[in-house]
Amino acid sequence: MSRRRVVSVLTLGCKLNLADSEAIARRLGAEGYDVVDSMCEADAVVVNTCSVTHAADRKSRRLIRAARRLSPSAPVAVTGCFPRSVGADAVEALGADFVGGTSEEDQAQLVARLIAAAPPLPGASQKNMPQLHTRAFVKAQEGCNDVCAFCIVPRTRGREISRSIDAVAQDVEAAHVRGAREVVLTGTQLGAWGRDLPEPLGPFDLIAGVLARTEMPRLRFSSLQPQDITPGLVSLWDDPRLMPHFHLALQSGADPVLARMRRRYDSAAYRGALDRIRTAVPDAAVTTDVIAGFPGERDEDFDSTLALCEEAAFARIHAFPYSPRSRTAAAGMTNQVPVEVRKERMGRLLALGKDLAVAFRARFSGEIRPVLWEDSRMTEEGVRWHGLTDNYCSVYAESTDDLTGRITLAALRGPFADGLAADLGSSV
Repeated sequence: MSRRRVVSVLTLGCKLNLADSEAIARRLGAEGYDVVDSMCEADAVVVNTCSVTHAADRKSRRLIRAARRLSPSAPVAVTGCFPRSVGADAVEALGADFVGGTSEEDQAQLVARLIAAAPPLPGASQKNMPQLHTRAFVKAQEGCNDVCAFCIVPRTRGREISRSIDAVAQDVEAAHVRGAREVVLTGTQLGAWGRDLPEPLGPFDLIAGVLARTEMPRLRFSSLQPQDITPGLVSLWDDPRLMPHFHLALQSGADPVLARMRRRYDSAAYRGALDRIRTAVPDAAVTTDVIAGFPGERDEDFDSTLALCEEAAFARIHAFPYSPRSRTAAAGMTNQVPVEVRKERMGRLLALGKDLAVAFRARFSGEIRPVLWEDSRMTEEGVRWHGLTDNYCSVYAESTDDLTGRITLAALRGPFADGLAADLGSSV
């Protein structure tokens, strides 16, 4: 039998991009291609790009050029936010044969053009469904109607479009059938899910609907904002299938900066959301995004941010130094913070984030928690497995068993690498 064609699907950026890449990979697998998520000499290449910052633009350019060099005769298709940011002509100049947008329709058309350019070889088996990641990512919503001063995403992802509960649940259950034990529900602005539907709904309805319609053992909701955290919403976490992990964007702990950022909350509202989470889900990991050095940020503003971060006891801080992004309001602000000050603040933020992450994990030493095991590597001591607890702690354990995709109880011990060492327990 003839070999199947190999398609490399390369992904930059957020969990939403991972969901899009998984959907593209499933389409290609259903046609009989072998799909890999690593750079290789392939028969065709898909590059799913990011454009949230200028640094992301540079990474996108490099990845497109690298794919072109490594597979000079293969069709290269580029999708994601980068083409929407710089234009199709600029992407084609980097070596792309086909350029698509971020919508499901755009990406379906891109796949169709790729298949036409590099059709499956005769004898290739159909329904070769790939599983690119241990957990699956399912898109529930696309686009953002907010106009935060620093963000270009509304320009690259477009207006808000919510997928129906039935469509999301079908994708979740399909992932379960393929063997996934955890799904992350993703979107550009997940808290906005449902407000564009004929009968407006909200995140509560989405989560409750997916829980009712699926048997997926573990569900995560990728990102929310303080105004989304209602008592009704957090009450859903009484269901043990919802993982105790909330990604709650902060950006700044200073009200004047939040106002200039055009965020739809202030520090008091953020603290209120944290209180609701901590009351309802005491062991929850709360992770966040913070920008250091936004235009006009004073020393006392940054101190307020550090103080709120310490008070919140975040499990992880995704820290970013502010950099002007063309076509955003913040890029034209006159009170830009000097680069060296941004770097200094970024260093302090990273140091605090590391300390908070260590402190959060230390809380659970000596406990027994469920762990989804993801991957392994050989060490001098044997086979070391890596997985994630329900509340987002990295865990490492030694075992000669194949734990891939299994959920077991684990006795958490002391700190190890970027997580905790653990002893294996029984399967869940």
